Amino acid sequence: MTDAVEATARLGEWVARLDAARAPGPVLDRLSLVLLDVIGVTALGAGLEDARAMRSAWNAPDGPAPLIGAGRRVSVDAAAWLNATALVSLELDEGNKYAKGHPAAHGFPAVLALAAEVDASGADTAAALLAAYEVASRFGRASRLRPGAHPHGSWGVAGAAAGCARLLGLGPEAVAAAIDTGAGLPVAGHFASATDGNPVRDAWMGASNISGLVAARMASAGSARNTGTAALSLGTLLGEFDPSELTEGLGDRWDIARGYFKRHASCSFTHPAADAVLDLRPGLDPSRITAVLVETHALAAGLASPRWDNRLSAMFSTPFAVAAALLHGEVGPRTSLEDPRLRALARRVRLVEADDLTARLPDERAARVTVALADGTTRIREVPNPVGDADHHPLDEWELLALLRRWLPGRGDLIGRAAAFARELPALDHAGDRLRELAGGDETKEPK
Repeated sequence: MTDAVEATARLGEWVARLDAARAPGPVLDRLSLVLLDVIGVTALGAGLEDARAMRSAWNAPDGPAPLIGAGRRVSVDAAAWLNATALVSLELDEGNKYAKGHPAAHGFPAVLALAAEVDASGADTAAALLAAYEVASRFGRASRLRPGAHPHGSWGVAGAAAGCARLLGLGPEAVAAAIDTGAGLPVAGHFASATDGNPVRDAWMGASNISGLVAARMASAGSARNTGTAALSLGTLLGEFDPSELTEGLGDRWDIARGYFKRHASCSFTHPAADAVLDLRPGLDPSRITAVLVETHALAAGLASPRWDNRLSAMFSTPFAVAAALLHGEVGPRTSLEDPRLRALARRVRLVEADDLTARLPDERAARVTVALADGTTRIREVPNPVGDADHHPLDEWELLALLRRWLPGRGDLIGRAAAFARELPALDHAGDRLRELAGGDETKEPK
C-alpha cells in the first residue's frame, strides 16, 4: 500500500506540472494523430443505429459538449459516456500493446467534454490529454488482471481522472487523490461479454470516462484521498499490481508514441492474422482454400469461435477476421455478417497458441498463418505485429485520413475540421468553440 501511495503521489506531481509546450515534438505529433483517430472513429461509431437509439433513450439536455459526428451538443457527462461508447463500438480505436488495452478511449472523451464546458486553452487541453494517456498506460502496465478479465473500464479510469484533474488545474496532492479515486472505481468485466456480443463491453468505457469526471470532481471538492487504492482494487481484487510501473521512466518515456492505429474493424488480436492473409491474397482463389491454420500468442488464443450472432461477437473472432480479409481484402466496419461464403470460409479457420509466439510478448504480437489449397499446396506467412503498430508499419496522418474518408463517405467537412483541430490544438487560446464544431451537421437534426 505504501508503495502505491508514493507512486501515485509522484504521478500527481508530474501531471499537475505537465506542460504540453515542453513535451518533445514527436510526442505532440503523435498526440495529434491519436486525437484525429479518436474524433474520426467516434463519428463513425455515432452513425450506428445502436448509437442513435441510445442517444434517443438517454434524452440528454442541451449543453456545452459535442456529441461528435451526431449533430448535437449536450451535458458533459452525457457527452463523455456517449462519445466513449461510440468510439469503441467498431473496434477501430487506437490502442497500446504495452498497456494491454486502449489508454486514449479510457479518458479522451471525458477530457474533451470537460474542455468544451470550461472553454480550456489548447495547451491545457493537450496537457490533459497527454496526462490521461500516460497515466492510463502506466496503470495498464502495472496491472495484471486475472484470467478472463477484460481491460475496458478497469486500469484506465485512473487516466481519465488524471486528465480531468489536470484540466481543472488541481495541485499535485489533489491530482494524486483524483488518480487514486479513479483507481478505486474500476469495472470488473469478463472478456466473454465481448466474445458473446454483449454491448455492456462498450458501456464499460463510458463508465470509465464518467468515473474519471467523478474522481476529479471529488478531488476538486476536497473529499478525495490518496490511500494507494489501486493495490487493493486492481491488485488484490482484480489481479496483481506493481506500483513501480507507475513511475518507471516518468518524464522520459512517452507511451503515446508506442501505440497502434487500426485498419481492421476487429479486436487487435485478430489483426496480425488478417494482415498475413492479405499478404497471401494476391492470386489466391478463396473457393479453393481447404483449411487455414492460424498460430498466435496466448493473449489471442481464445478468439477462436467461427460463429457470431452480431457485429461485436464477430469482431472478437479470428476466423471472421481472416475470412473477411480473404474474401473482401479488408475487415471493414460494414462487412456483411450474413454472407454465406464468409461463414463457410470461417469454419475452415483453426486458431492455436504457439509457444514461440507467446515468448515474444509484449514487444511482438505475432501470428503465423498457413493456408492449405485444394491442389495440396500451402502458403505460409508470419507477421510480428499488426500494420499500424508504431513498431511495424506505423500509419501517418495521410494514411489515417485516407481510412477515415473511406469509412465516413460524405463527411469530408467533419474530417477536415477534426484534422485541423488535432494539428492546431496546442496553440489555441480557447478550445471550446472548436470542439463544439465537431458535433457536425444541424444541431437540431442528426445526420442521415
